Amino acid sequence: MEIIVFLSIVIAVVAVLTSIVLVRRVKKQIAEMTDVLVDVKNGNGNRRILSATNELTAPLAYEINEIVVAYESRLSTVRQTEETNRQLMTSLSHDVRTPLTTLIGYLDAAHKGLVTGKDRDDYIETARRKAHDLKEYIDVLFDWFKLNSNEFALEIQSVEAAELTRNILIDWIPIFEDKQVEYDIDIPENPVRVRLDMDSYMRIVNNLIQNVIAHSHADKIKIVLSKKENNMELLLADNGVGIEKEDLKHIFERLYKCDKGRSEKGSGLGLSIVHQLVEKMGGSITVESLPGKGTEFMLLFPLES
Repeated sequence: MEIIVFLSIVIAVVAVLTSIVLVRRVKKQIAEMTDVLVDVKNGNGNRRILSATNELTAPLAYEINEIVVAYESRLSTVRQTEETNRQLMTSLSHDVRTPLTTLIGYLDAAHKGLVTGKDRDDYIETARRKAHDLKEYIDVLFDWFKLNSNEFALEIQSVEAAELTRNILIDWIPIFEDKQVEYDIDIPENPVRVRLDMDSYMRIVNNLIQNVIAHSHADKIKIVLSKKENNMELLLADNGVGIEKEDLKHIFERLYKCDKGRSEKGSGLGLSIVHQLVEKMGGSITVESLPGKGTEFMLLFPLES
């Protein structure tokens, strides 16, 4: 009997001592967690809580680490958005103000009679072109802001892409001819059904072609629509100046311009809009280019099953 009582006391003492050790260990770990969280709160998002898998606080430590990682990711996105908006406002102030000032100058000269006859007609024609350039730039800005707003929504529906693409390209043929760009268009007669947002698809094709016309200096353009396995494939290639390898890495980034000296032409948003719209519709877009040889954009959209 005395042995049983003794063993009970020993077990109780061991249990108490173990509890004390565990409590102290947990307190130390909680203090470490608090220290890390205070550090994170002060701006050091790289701190993490270290804990062995057999520790009592391990599940809590891992959960806190995941929260910190998610918080840093969102914070990084916010910072990137703020930087993009800052760059956009800087670009906007230059890309709008400069042609607008020129436009006003031409119109004022014509209005005040500083130029007459053919010169006055030339001034008005130049002002008209400047106004169209500004409208095009503002349209791109509007598309970009709409695309990045919480209210943006696609209207995905079954679309006969071959006929839709033909209708889009019909409006470009007079422009190709006016710009003396030789065109090779190959679209199958058979239906190609894809689930798309029609307006977004039109914007994608128009932006890609506009990019060729405005920046490639190409005199040949090739557009091919075809079925490849379970995808609709749209190829758009030109024989223009091409894109340098370093620029090619950033081609779909917002506000990126391959021609750093370009001032009035190009917002740096057109291809970013294309990339975002393609991804939002479940497609993919790739680009290959050789300087002096030309550029090739390839779009893939899953065929309707």
